[in-house]
Amino acid sequence: MTGSGLPRQSSARRRRRSQWRGLAYIAPAMALVIVFFIMPVLFTGWMSLHSWPLMGASRWIGFNNYFRMYNDSRFITALNFTAYYTVIVTIAIFSVAFPLAIFVEKERQFVSAYRTIIFLPVVVGLATASLLWVWLANVDSGFIGPALKSLGLVAKSPNLLATFDTAFLTIVVMVVWKIAGFTMIILLTGLQAIPAELTEAARIDGAGRWQRFVHLTLPLMRKTIALALIVSVTGSILAFDQFYIMTAGGPQNKMISVVYYIFNQSFVSFNLGYGAALSIVLLAILVAISIVQLWLLRVGEDHP
Repeated sequence: MTGSGLPRQSSARRRRRSQWRGLAYIAPAMALVIVFFIMPVLFTGWMSLHSWPLMGASRWIGFNNYFRMYNDSRFITALNFTAYYTVIVTIAIFSVAFPLAIFVEKERQFVSAYRTIIFLPVVVGLATASLLWVWLANVDSGFIGPALKSLGLVAKSPNLLATFDTAFLTIVVMVVWKIAGFTMIILLTGLQAIPAELTEAARIDGAGRWQRFVHLTLPLMRKTIALALIVSVTGSILAFDQFYIMTAGGPQNKMISVVYYIFNQSFVSFNLGYGAALSIVLLAILVAISIVQLWLLRVGEDHP
């Protein structure tokens, strides 16, 4: 009994040492998550329960900041606009990125150059891209207006950022130009993971290009599409730079996103407590949307 007990004790000690070694490896990452995510979220939640001015002492008000949202028509308007923008820009990004991913997936001449050129706008910061497009859309010194005029599409150079429709379209085009290359790379990895044998077998069985795409490519890319969709939707909901830089929330304050509204409440009106409550609600919305997307991803999958 003594002899059989020693190996078990030795094995238990080795497992404990292995566990402590594993904890030591992940400790730096855990510390970063705790310091830069968990603690700020907890502090934001605490702020949201107070009337928290920029100067002076804070005052406990419970959930009054959250109740205030129900009667805040500007917040509801910002929420509706953000949802509208998210749907439009996500569809636009996928409409451009998916054909591009299919185009650069096959080995052909200069395909590496094509991939690089398409991906290049991704490395440009969003603020920088917004400033670039402000210049491009400038009615006097820009490029887009004079180009449209020289092509005979308009009688005179339009001010693209003066009305909601043209400004919104300009921002959507800018975001697609900026982000489509990143989404293309995500989708490209999914396309390249599909076994060539399956595609060849479907071709031999008489399946056309569209049939292969619908019944083979899309089902096998469910997880890749879900990842790209979550990234796109999350980024669109958190949109701020393009509206702040390109239109300053206009025209007529019709382009104020949720993050822009949180910024205004927190750092313009200095309602830090209310801004914190809005941030917590936005975080809850993002978590809920991600959970729904992941659940939809699992629908129809076979489980053992």
